[in-house]
Amino acid sequence: MCKAGEFQWLVGRPRTEIPVPVEVVNRRVACTSCPVTEDFSPYRLNIFYNSQTDLVEQVRCG
Repeated sequence: MCKAGEFQWLVGRPRTEIPVPVEVVNRRVACTSCPVTEDFSPYRLNIFYNSQTDLVEQVRCG
């Protein structure tokens, strides 16, 4: 529902390549070691990057 499949191309790329969202409310960008809320939304796109390398490691709904 969050269209994570459309953003899998980001994995392994620098976080600076993450496109600016049209709907900010449905996207979360956070580092893999950063605290995030645990509420689940199938409509929210989560993009997680490594804070040391600045590379995207994971793209998923949640």
